Amino acid sequence: MLTSRPTRRAACAGLIGLSVKAERPVTGGFVFESQNAGHAIRDRQQIPAPKKTIKIPLVIIGGGMSGLSAGWWLEKKGFHDFLILELEKEAGGNSRHGRNEISAYPWGAHYVPVPNTDSTLVRELFTEFGLFADGHWDERWLCHAPQERLFLHGRWQDGLEPDIGLTAEDHRQFQAFDKRIKEFRETRQFRIPMATGAPADSPLDHVNFRDWLHQNGFSSKYLDWLADYSTRDDYGAAAADTSAWAGIHYFAARDHDEKGPLTWPEGNGWILKRLLKKLQSYVHAGKPVVRISRSGTQWNVQTGDTLYQCAAVIYAAPAFLLPYLDSSVPTVKSMSWSPWLVSNLTLDRMPEEKGMERAWDNVIYNSPTLGYVVATHQNVQMRTDQTVLTHYWALSHAAPNLARREMLSTDWGAWKERILSDLERAHRDIRACVSRIDIFRNGHAMVRPTPGFLSNPERRSWVAGRERFYYASADVSGFSIFEEAQYRGVDAARRALVAVGR
Repeated sequence: MLTSRPTRRAACAGLIGLSVKAERPVTGGFVFESQNAGHAIRDRQQIPAPKKTIKIPLVIIGGGMSGLSAGWWLEKKGFHDFLILELEKEAGGNSRHGRNEISAYPWGAHYVPVPNTDSTLVRELFTEFGLFADGHWDERWLCHAPQERLFLHGRWQDGLEPDIGLTAEDHRQFQAFDKRIKEFRETRQFRIPMATGAPADSPLDHVNFRDWLHQNGFSSKYLDWLADYSTRDDYGAAAADTSAWAGIHYFAARDHDEKGPLTWPEGNGWILKRLLKKLQSYVHAGKPVVRISRSGTQWNVQTGDTLYQCAAVIYAAPAFLLPYLDSSVPTVKSMSWSPWLVSNLTLDRMPEEKGMERAWDNVIYNSPTLGYVVATHQNVQMRTDQTVLTHYWALSHAAPNLARREMLSTDWGAWKERILSDLERAHRDIRACVSRIDIFRNGHAMVRPTPGFLSNPERRSWVAGRERFYYASADVSGFSIFEEAQYRGVDAARRALVAVGR
């Protein structure tokens, strides 16, 4: 977590740029630059022999939402003989967050939809944190109006479903699509958590979402855009690279009458802070695991010069990393992970608007990016011109390995220019408003539910786990959202608790 501007400057010293179209300087740089640690694991750099050995019943590898959810459940059940090892200097994964003199802001996940009634674990956690009581959600954190807007044909419109300039045929197709989604919802096959409804296989999973739309008569360019935006938003992948089953799940899995979402200035960092407060004595951050091996009935987990011997392991880190830690595990070949660029822009004043007033979520039609959210939107105090915009960009235009290469080889100044050029389409004076842009390059932000993921043997092996070794990240579900991370973490904790005889 970044807690102050000097901290960010220390991490990104010397990166200062001038806008091409304005004299005003824009400062900033890259944050959370931990690629070297990850690449050291990938390249299998020499591992020193451990100097000390610690015996403990259970080790959780990974301090993101799935690992912390496993810890939350274990602690609730009165089990305390575990620890959580986290590679990064701060736990949290995609729920990390920062703060400057204006506001807190997210570095990843920034909301949780109001959970369905059958999302019992989410409701249990949120009740514990005071978000849900006596059948009511805390109004402070239900997203204030206006919630969403779309910049289309030169002005902002309410909501993300295109409305301006549509033909009668476009409207007919949207209505027909809504009807199909309602039918899919009623099958109860598309649920959250997905394990409570998903089949082992489905014909919908063997075609991509874009082709399924066209094969079913949905040819509207506006509906095509909405489908593509939605899969990029939740999965980091274009509709043409997403399983039709997963694409339909995006629209059909949630109750249609929800009032949410739940959101906070720091995004899901609000949840993270409360989990860390409960689990602070268990979390060991800045402790990258370098080797995992089996010795008889015990598991050996090495980090730095310490070897942990344990009866069971909960693996809550990305699945693609495991073969580099455990030589007995084959390299992941058929699943892929999406690279993302998340940027926080500090504004001294809000830009000019055309159309409706600014919303919490602001999206530009036909942009390669996903738009931005306003960190100060939930502020009930007097509105200020100063704010922070969190800009999201899923690099879905190329194969993930090529997009990662482009992401890492492009310097901060070039990314800054691309971001400002994107926002200029809706805000002509944006360059006169921005004073700082900090950028987080996340090379493997989330797993992609590509066609065939439901029956994919690699994913199925993660679901099954190994002897006293349980996969817990949202990778097991095949797509990365808070509810799935929590469910997989708790499911792994339940199984591990049985394995260690508790």
